[in-house]
Amino acid sequence: MLYGRDDELARLTELIDAARDHQRSGSIVLRGEAGIGKSALLEWAAGDEVCRGARVLRVTGFEAERDIAFAGILQLLWPVRDRVESLPEAQAAALRGAFGPTGTGTIVGAAEQDRFICGLAVLTLLADLAEDGPVLCLIDDAQWLDVATTEALLFAARRLAVEGVVMMFAARENGFATPGLPELQLTRLARADAEHLLSERHATLSPSLRSRVVRESDGNPLALLEFGSTRRMPESSAPLPLAERVTASFRAQIAGLPDKTRDMLLIASAEGRGYMPSLLAAAATFGLGLGDLEEAERAGLVEVTGSAIRFRHPLIRSASYHGAVAAQRIRVHRALSEAADDPDCRVRHRATITMSPDEAVAADLEKAAERALSRAGYGPAATLYQHAAELSPSLSERSRRLGRAADAVFRAGRPAEADDFAQRAEKLAESPADLARLARIRAAVEFERGDPPAAARLLIAQAEHAEPGDVPAMLRTGATYAWSAGDAETIGRAVELLRATGHDDPAVRALGHLIKADYAAGLPLLAEQVAAARSEGSDLTQAIYWGLIVGDDRLTQELAVAEAARCRREGLIGVLPNVLQALAQVQIAAGLHRDAEATGQEAITIARDIGMERREGRVGAVLARLAAIEGDEERLHRLVEHAPPPSGGLADVALGLLDLGLGRYEAALVRLEEVAQSPRRFTAGTMVAAADQIEAAVRAGQPERAHEALARFTSWADASHIPWTRAVALRSQALLHEADSSGKAYEEALHLHEEDGARPFERARTELLYGEWLRRARRRSDARGPLRSAAQIFERLKATPWAERARSELRATGETTSTLASHQQATAPDLLDRLTPQELQVVRLAAEGISSREIASQLFLSPRTVEYHLYKAYPKLGISSRKELARLQLQPVP
Repeated sequence: MLYGRDDELARLTELIDAARDHQRSGSIVLRGEAGIGKSALLEWAAGDEVCRGARVLRVTGFEAERDIAFAGILQLLWPVRDRVESLPEAQAAALRGAFGPTGTGTIVGAAEQDRFICGLAVLTLLADLAEDGPVLCLIDDAQWLDVATTEALLFAARRLAVEGVVMMFAARENGFATPGLPELQLTRLARADAEHLLSERHATLSPSLRSRVVRESDGNPLALLEFGSTRRMPESSAPLPLAERVTASFRAQIAGLPDKTRDMLLIASAEGRGYMPSLLAAAATFGLGLGDLEEAERAGLVEVTGSAIRFRHPLIRSASYHGAVAAQRIRVHRALSEAADDPDCRVRHRATITMSPDEAVAADLEKAAERALSRAGYGPAATLYQHAAELSPSLSERSRRLGRAADAVFRAGRPAEADDFAQRAEKLAESPADLARLARIRAAVEFERGDPPAAARLLIAQAEHAEPGDVPAMLRTGATYAWSAGDAETIGRAVELLRATGHDDPAVRALGHLIKADYAAGLPLLAEQVAAARSEGSDLTQAIYWGLIVGDDRLTQELAVAEAARCRREGLIGVLPNVLQALAQVQIAAGLHRDAEATGQEAITIARDIGMERREGRVGAVLARLAAIEGDEERLHRLVEHAPPPSGGLADVALGLLDLGLGRYEAALVRLEEVAQSPRRFTAGTMVAAADQIEAAVRAGQPERAHEALARFTSWADASHIPWTRAVALRSQALLHEADSSGKAYEEALHLHEEDGARPFERARTELLYGEWLRRARRRSDARGPLRSAAQIFERLKATPWAERARSELRATGETTSTLASHQQATAPDLLDRLTPQELQVVRLAAEGISSREIASQLFLSPRTVEYHLYKAYPKLGISSRKELARLQLQPVP
């Protein structure tokens, strides 16, 4: 019986019952100090009375395996490894790679495998298993799992929904961060519960001893049972921390065992995994065997199964290992190294006993790091590279390996550690080329921290010292960073270096022109790069960024859709949020607001699930434009609250548009003028704000403050050769020079809008301004056409303040109330507006005839979650099956 844990037991029971009875999934983290009862709760959950036939999968983190990529995944999924081949190929390949060289297939190359796809594979596999009944995953000592396993399990846990899977993690207070997962903090037992537990387990203790055991254990169940069992307690006059006192008790218990038993325990504790073949092979070199563990089994210190040896508690392993002298540990690790059949285990033991620089061991550690990289185990690889560097006799090799560690840990999503490794490597670097190589890592860290200017300057400063083949890429990346910050000086330096080093890069030259407002020279160069990427199908991520600058919405959307499809197909989860951010931006421009919201929300969810907090803020800044168009001030401020600096321009533009839509013209003008004067005034998201600035100035009665913005925007529009940009420029010219206008500029602008079909929000604004001009010119009948069209578009886009303005203008033309009412009825909300963003994505894919399993693979969900979303969507759409989706004539999913 578990005393004092009624609330905890009820919580765990609720999770398991929900999985069994309602196929609802859930996760929980049991948090607490060593010995507090986390493992006991997991054991209780696995009992037949509680899980009642649920499939139970278990993994226990071993401190010795923290540097072995996917060691935990191997332990958890080994009993169901035969199900791996039924997964989608990219996911199956990821798990085959996680199982390592001895697995069932070829390891996926590091360049091909995303570090999060293994988490998706775990999610899919658990969902498949749950088709046959609930699945219970018990993860004990999670703080000692390897990083790759931790990332995979947390990714799966965060995306559980309705599969019938429960994941329970047990972890210490520190060393296992689980943002987004519910936690249950275990407290020490009350005195009454402690006494009940002690009476049940050790009824023969005298009252005085029982009282002392209760007092010394201080409510820690493990201490209570251990002190009560051994009757050994440290002197209360000099108390140690409780975990150390319990360890001391275990150490005393081990000391009382026969010599051979102690030696066998030491071998088992040094081996770490409890892997029987290696353990017994090493033991044989000392004349020891399995029988020498009998006394430890009788004492309840270990459990021996047919394939493994398991310590009853991690503190017992610690007491055994650290209770031995160093010479004994060295001999044991040497024997384990010679007995190991796995190269990673072999080098781990060799490295443990290597006390001075040794190039042979360092080289083997580097090979182990490369094997970890081949399985996307970036965190473990970084640790192995670091250890290899520490054992490198050569300073140059030490620097190189620290640089590799920096690169690996950056790819693991830990930029601060990457910067530390890179700086350490810099101090040991022996050539300018080495410094240039490290600068690429440090620059990426600075950009991720939100300091693009520093990142750009660092790259540009080191580019001239780089290997010749690396120079163009460094200059291009540096110029891109500088462009996002509006750093004209650094972009100019990049252009100079490009010329001085004899290289050419059209993108760098283009940014050099654009930052000086020479759009006629810069935009065609970028447009050529976008077109080339489209025809060659390479480097689409960069081309998408150039497409945003050029303003070619259709081509940019085409590229973003293609790149998002590739990321989904290949499981590139870490890359996808960046692509989805760009896709959401062009979807908003195209008037696909519901799609943009779904795209943006998916990007935010994935970014949150994989720990990309800054990306979440950047996507929020993109979605802020939707809130601005809709006049939703509260939502807009919530979205831009945590926008990092590179997104600041988008956030300010959205706030300015909101003020403009709500009629706060002076406030809008001031804000948009600040954007126009800021370093980011040339970036893609802020250029279109020039038109907003012009309208704000005119409506505020200060048209003289709009001339510079008009000149800048017109120059950009003329150079872009894109109809919608020219249409907005003509609209702005007509608005600013309305007294001299004959209306031809408005008419030409509307002709361009109709020809282009892009940017419906901008078209509606042109129609609104033209309708207003016609009404003021006493051409009320002519005004109704453009005003009705504007109102329809605004209604469809849910641009409430703009729709209200259009309807107000229509009333001023004499439009009757009944006509307005029929117009609003004609623009009633679409059926799809009833769906949540994720339901919309699922429904559109299902309408294309894609199976639930394939939809799940594309959206990084489980098939059952996909079916759940369809089940919820059907009633909202007035249908009851997939077959009926075809008649809704849905657009394909972007």
